Amino acid sequence: MNILCIGGGPAGLYFALLMKKQNSAHRIVVVERNRPYDTFGWGVVFSDQTLGNLVKADEPTAKTILQAFNHWDDIDVHFKGQVVTSGGHGFCGIGRKRLLNILQERCEQLGVELVFETDVQDDQALAQTFDADLVIASDGLNSRIRTRYESTYQPDIDTRKCRFVWLGTKKLFSAFTFAFEETEHGWFQAHAYQYDGDTATFIVETPEEVWLKAGLDQMDQAQAIAFCEKLFAKYLDGNALMSNASHLRGSASWIKFPRIICQRWVHQNQINGKDVPVVLMGDAAHTAHFSIGSGTKLALEDAIELANCFAQHGEHGMQAVMDAYQDLRAIEVLKIQSAARNSMEWFENVQRYTAMQAPQFAYSMLTRSQRLSHENLRLRDANYVRSFESWIAEQAFAKAGIDMPKIKQTIPPMFTPFKVRDVVLKNRIVVSPMAQYSAVDGIAGDYHLVHLGSRAMGGAGLVFAEMTCVSAEGRITPACPGLYAPEHTQAWKRIVDFVHVNSDAKIAVQLGHAGAKGSTKRAWDGIDQPLDVGNWPLISASEQQYLRGVSQVAKAATIAQMRQVLNEFVAATIAANQAGFDWLELHCAHGYFLSSFISPLSNQRSDEYGGSLENRCRYPLEVFAAMRAVWPVHKPMSVRISAHDWVEGGITPDDAVVIAKLFKQAGADMIDCSSGQVSKQEKPVYGRMFQTPFSDRIRNEAQIATIAVGAIFEADHVNSIIAAGRADLCAIARPHLADPAWTLHEAAKLGFTDISWPKPYIAGKLQLERNLERERQVAAASRGMSPQEIAAKLLEG
Repeated sequence: MNILCIGGGPAGLYFALLMKKQNSAHRIVVVERNRPYDTFGWGVVFSDQTLGNLVKADEPTAKTILQAFNHWDDIDVHFKGQVVTSGGHGFCGIGRKRLLNILQERCEQLGVELVFETDVQDDQALAQTFDADLVIASDGLNSRIRTRYESTYQPDIDTRKCRFVWLGTKKLFSAFTFAFEETEHGWFQAHAYQYDGDTATFIVETPEEVWLKAGLDQMDQAQAIAFCEKLFAKYLDGNALMSNASHLRGSASWIKFPRIICQRWVHQNQINGKDVPVVLMGDAAHTAHFSIGSGTKLALEDAIELANCFAQHGEHGMQAVMDAYQDLRAIEVLKIQSAARNSMEWFENVQRYTAMQAPQFAYSMLTRSQRLSHENLRLRDANYVRSFESWIAEQAFAKAGIDMPKIKQTIPPMFTPFKVRDVVLKNRIVVSPMAQYSAVDGIAGDYHLVHLGSRAMGGAGLVFAEMTCVSAEGRITPACPGLYAPEHTQAWKRIVDFVHVNSDAKIAVQLGHAGAKGSTKRAWDGIDQPLDVGNWPLISASEQQYLRGVSQVAKAATIAQMRQVLNEFVAATIAANQAGFDWLELHCAHGYFLSSFISPLSNQRSDEYGGSLENRCRYPLEVFAAMRAVWPVHKPMSVRISAHDWVEGGITPDDAVVIAKLFKQAGADMIDCSSGQVSKQEKPVYGRMFQTPFSDRIRNEAQIATIAVGAIFEADHVNSIIAAGRADLCAIARPHLADPAWTLHEAAKLGFTDISWPKPYIAGKLQLERNLERERQVAAASRGMSPQEIAAKLLEG
């Protein structure tokens, strides 16, 4: 083939050498607009895993790169006069210029043609000149080729919130260093790492509004550098900061990061009568924020994957290669970009976390991308995690007013206590309120006794009954439980008493009214489908039909009806206390009656209960205040909200912070942070712990305790969330449906044995712990063993 690479950065050079190595008969030309050894920026960072990929792809290049790397394992986080260090991270730094020189030299060794000082204005004309069969568009962040064919590539470019400047210094850092400094204008942060024998990268970053308040937009380059030197003087030890972007004037050296995602990476051109793919690679195709150091990593791995696709699929033709490349890289890049987005947003919102103490602030920063979890950190640096767990536990037990137990093991964050008003939960695990559709005439029966009782005995700190309705007309289905008749109160008291007598868990009830989503069949008979017979009238904030053309039409509630529903919530609250519940939650989420007032998608009222967000929250707040007035002062009340409607024009996470503050002012103790289910037009973005960022924002901006929910299914998730201060409690739903004793089993998997089990089950606890410990020992011993040896080991004893 004749291959033309436009852009001589890491992506173009590495792909060129890999393809030349694969087949020396290829003619490969790399065209670069700069001179051979020009580059901007300072050092780049790779993880040990990335280095492993380079070794597999081309060992000679990897060896040369490794010889030029500066390697370190530690990360230092400087915050409020303290330094928190964690190790085992395995990073390598190399000068960007040195990396490019190595790739250029390797290309020349293999016979790749390098053409410098050529600014490509017309890729088609150049492709025609070289009779190209394939064009690689590796022309960087501001790719002309991506712009020319944007109708094919469909780029989404999001310019982010922070300003940053890429500087260097002769101060040598022994660890990857993050330094946070507060000024009268706001917070600045530095990302610093050594990348060769005498030079380090030093990136200074701050939100644009802080940058403007500090007057950096009015400073020339020398003044701005002097500002940064003074601000970070204690880290520089008298060393200067340097710029190698002298071609930029004044504030132009401070840039805003553009997050780039392309829908497609391949465009087809007709060149000399043949189809010629134009393939995006590197920053032209995608960007990942520098805070996870992956821009160059992505570029090199793009090159590796496309070269591999040619090796594996080339015999099936060019289209097969292009399809495979797009499919394989799109998935991996999406994962990296998701992590990079989380990391980027953390640094954009440093102010959110500055109320934390240094140990938790540092942990939050380390786990910001959600790719690095609690157990990942333990593998990297067990001493750091052990020390941090001890610190977290000391804080938790002190706040709960409980003496620290004298045990040999450190206590995982999920098993620390949590106190709300006078209620102390033994751990941070909550059994979510999950609809069971098993009540008869609103009465919770034997099924609920077994369902809730078994989960209370299964180790969770707090067990929620499902949404319990305040009236017959407020039920979702005829099979939903209620608290609107004396027999309901007695039935619940039986269950609550069982939980209190047979476990050390607390039990909560969630009160709600279905609104426009009521009078439907049980989920397994047709979720959200109206009843065949016996439907009752529905009310909502405004007239609506939840499922267009299917659902019953809900009428706009009158003031009199709103007053009646408020009184029903109050009566149910009194009944909940009579039943002995420890905790009460008000359901203001998921499109139910109170939620319908909050969301602009369902509230089109023109009275004092419609319009602004504050007005839309007015009625739910009135209901909450009336309930709080009759609920015992020593018992907690939480509120479940939909923190994101996932529909344009609906509730946003920004709104959720305001909603949380309003309920906090009204006396709420916690916000249960769910999302969606308000409109069938929603487009949620699912994934592990996908709703936890809402809890994070609300907890740390509204300064109110939160419950995180949504795709939390491992102890590792819970420990990461609690330890990082992203939530105070974690609600586990589906895993608890599958395993009533999920909490006890997760403790055993962690090897944490100091946890109470029901006394009749102690023998099972001991056997489970022995079996799991044996499995861990076998796993450790089996590294390098044959399958036969592993099987023999398993049969031992």
